[in-house]
Amino acid sequence: MVKQGRLFSLLITLVLCSSGASAGVAETLEAGAVFGGQSTQANETSASIVNLSELPNIVEVYTATWCSNCVDVEHALDDVEANVSMQQYHIHRSISEVQDPFGTDIIDKRFHDRYGRWSPPAVVFNGTTMVRGSVAQSDSLQQDFTTIVEQPLLLGNGSSTFGWTPMSDSKGTVTWNLDVEMAQFGEGTLSAYLWVVEGSAYFEEGSNGLGDYPHIVRDIIHLGNDTQGSMSVDLPATFDGDDLSVHLIYQFNPLIPEEPVVPTPVVDEETVPFLSSISTLAMVGVAVAVRRS
Repeated sequence: MVKQGRLFSLLITLVLCSSGASAGVAETLEAGAVFGGQSTQANETSASIVNLSELPNIVEVYTATWCSNCVDVEHALDDVEANVSMQQYHIHRSISEVQDPFGTDIIDKRFHDRYGRWSPPAVVFNGTTMVRGSVAQSDSLQQDFTTIVEQPLLLGNGSSTFGWTPMSDSKGTVTWNLDVEMAQFGEGTLSAYLWVVEGSAYFEEGSNGLGDYPHIVRDIIHLGNDTQGSMSVDLPATFDGDDLSVHLIYQFNPLIPEEPVVPTPVVDEETVPFLSSISTLAMVGVAVAVRRS
């Protein structure tokens, strides 16, 4: 049974990795914009106000410690980040059959529910564009990613204010204030979140050989649907070291129209009397067939 379980885990890993490498076309998403990115170390007091036009690109990287294709994607993003304003957030695949200590069911489910993706690698830019797999569509992945992040966010005039005050090693108070033109997003709700990120953690058993895994999203804390507020939050423990940071992220959730319910037609047997007769004959036929068998 143990050998069969290991074989099944290996097959799952190969299927997910191979499917993740099969595509690389940038897809436009309708999940809603994700923006923000103001941050500070969790053990430091900080306050900042930033014009919306100066916010970094938010890059969500769907990855796993067993995904070898993910390494190529992450190295390409590192190269791009050296030249443009962007923040990486690595969301690890949570799956019981393959070991990855950095994945959680809640964060993994959030990525799937929002973007419809279960297999890494995948990269989502600002919540609006996704690149699946590790196959470049131009001369390189670096060029593909650069083309996307060079597109302006177009959030209009306004600003975002972020403040953080640590209360202990595991608790702090966050304040936020967003000045933005809401009409640009359409119908839906705009929510504020605090993303807790571990700078890097070491995992020797990672089969993709990376060893140190950076930008790990440890928790996503919903602050509410108001554009301003203050909240005391609890922080998760680190996997190793003391390198937690906190990031203010805004996420727009578009209103999804409900599909119309098609009523089931009601047949009046008095109006169509032969239907009742057909039903009766069918039942008699079934009974005869059962007796003969």
